Amino acid sequence: MEQQNDTRSLILTTGRRLTAQQGYTGVGLSSLLKEAGVPKGSFYHYFASKEAYGCALLDEFVTQYGIVLKASLLHPDMDARARVFAYFEGWKEKQLSGNPEDRCLVVKLSAEVADLSGDMSNILQKGVSEIVTHLVQTLEQGVKDGTIAPLEDPLATAETLYHMWLGASLIASVSHSDAPFNSAMNATNMLVPAP
Repeated sequence: MEQQNDTRSLILTTGRRLTAQQGYTGVGLSSLLKEAGVPKGSFYHYFASKEAYGCALLDEFVTQYGIVLKASLLHPDMDARARVFAYFEGWKEKQLSGNPEDRCLVVKLSAEVADLSGDMSNILQKGVSEIVTHLVQTLEQGVKDGTIAPLEDPLATAETLYHMWLGASLIASVSHSDAPFNSAMNATNMLVPAP
């Protein structure tokens, strides 16, 4: 059983790296299996199709991202407002990283898989919803603990922040510049004001 999990994990780890570099549609099964050193029959033992594999890849990413997200937004040594800014500073650093694997798969794949797979889109949407939910909770904690000025609608603020940073990531990708992130951080300062 352990070898089966190891083989499945190897396929997903290799796929994560290749997908970060080439996108979902850019990674053919042949190149994935060759890179992983896994025979084609083994792939179909774990995944019924490339779409099922894509769902597993995204599920794993969303789960791992959720762990990192909670660690960032629940950091015990920082107040709520500082946690919001640390989260987005971390976002900026990862998206500007020279290593494609550091970058967010949601950013990389959201437009690409939206029309390809309803199941993959649903997984991405679930991940986005979890991010927004954690942002809302952190914003509400900040208002309650006095580190963030009262907000009219924490949910709308969290959604605006996420959408703005997603857009900044896409524009930074096109422009090869950190300017979109600097603009997003300035806007975040206005949207999440200190008291």
